[in-house]
Amino acid sequence: MLAEFEGVSWSMILLLLAVGFAAGWVDAVVGGGGLLQLPALLLLPGMSPVQALATNKLGSIFGTTTSALTYIRRVHPSLRTALPTACAAFCASFGGAIVAAALPEQVIMPIIVLALLAVGIFTASKPDIGRLERLRHAGLGHLSRAVLIGAAVGFYDGMLGPGTGTFLIIGLVTILGYSFLNASAHAKIVNAATNLGALAFFAPAGHVMVLTGLVLGAANMVGGYTGARMAIAKGSRFVRIVFLVVVFALVLNLGWDVVTDWIP
Repeated sequence: MLAEFEGVSWSMILLLLAVGFAAGWVDAVVGGGGLLQLPALLLLPGMSPVQALATNKLGSIFGTTTSALTYIRRVHPSLRTALPTACAAFCASFGGAIVAAALPEQVIMPIIVLALLAVGIFTASKPDIGRLERLRHAGLGHLSRAVLIGAAVGFYDGMLGPGTGTFLIIGLVTILGYSFLNASAHAKIVNAATNLGALAFFAPAGHVMVLTGLVLGAANMVGGYTGARMAIAKGSRFVRIVFLVVVFALVLNLGWDVVTDWIP
């Protein structure tokens, strides 16, 4: 296990800790921490894209679990909705991880960029969305829509990953009428399950760099706790602002990757 850090400088380890903290904070508020962690992991000597994706899941699960527990204690999200949604997301994420290695990313990525851009424009153009809780649908109708959101985003998380929490939040806000704060609380529970589902495939396949993931995980826990506490203290308006910043950062980052892939 210690062989993972052979040839890795202390400055690189400190960078991983700083990135892990920042990613945990961002994930706790609106999701999108993979935008920070994946590029940092790819800087490590000999790290393949699949190993980076798998190791990112190990680091992230510590942060998402910590922030989920913080939200559960202080925001009290509906576990009757969150837990079945998380179960669907776990199974779908496992399936997404299976196809991750063979995924034609150059075809899928432009669609993700356009979807994120549409989400950002829609949210920015409707300043009142997600400010207040206006739950839509009831009983089985509410739960079935939540489960479908969890399954769709869970599959995407196992397959690619960037912006998973962001997609979860916008689905819960626009389709089910949650406030941004409550949507973030539900999303963390579901996101912890998607990370676990992907790891259920990646870990036995030997793709996870365990020590690297644990280093990231320790920093993620601190960042996740800090981010969740800040989101709870500042409320839905703060979450909405961070949400928009992360969405457009994702669009720029992933959009640049798409453009550079197209340039010969």
